[in-house]
Amino acid sequence: MGANIIIVKKSYWLLIVCFLTAFPYYAYADSSPVGLWKTIDDATGKPRSLIRISDKNGELLATIEKGLLPSDSPNDVCDQCAGERKDKPLIGMVIMDGMKAKGDTFEGGHILDPDNGEIYNCKIKLDSTGKKLEVRGFIGVSLLGRSQTWVREE
Repeated sequence: MGANIIIVKKSYWLLIVCFLTAFPYYAYADSSPVGLWKTIDDATGKPRSLIRISDKNGELLATIEKGLLPSDSPNDVCDQCAGERKDKPLIGMVIMDGMKAKGDTFEGGHILDPDNGEIYNCKIKLDSTGKKLEVRGFIGVSLLGRSQTWVREE
């Protein structure tokens, strides 16, 4: 009987150690914007595209993976863009870069609106669940801009 109690106690402590070891990983997974996001058009409220956010040397960047509108084609190009992005394919295009962590937000970078070719200052913030991302593009101060909510896909 005494040996059974020792086995149960060891199993109990092993379970606690496993939980505490895994907890930081799961907490971090939802506290980082890295992953695949579905953009929601702020004008129509409909899904617009899939964007992959990745971390490159401590800075976040976002790349278009897929358009979700019926009119979207894998061959679409950024005809409104200027410079090196002009007439380049939208799929695979980096639309956000230079984002650095600052407290519970990421800022200091830029975001491209492929619909008009304009580049804006950008600030992003995860909600408390880690499932929604508020993306704000602005000129000058954050007050002068517009926001979209992106929904985590993975």
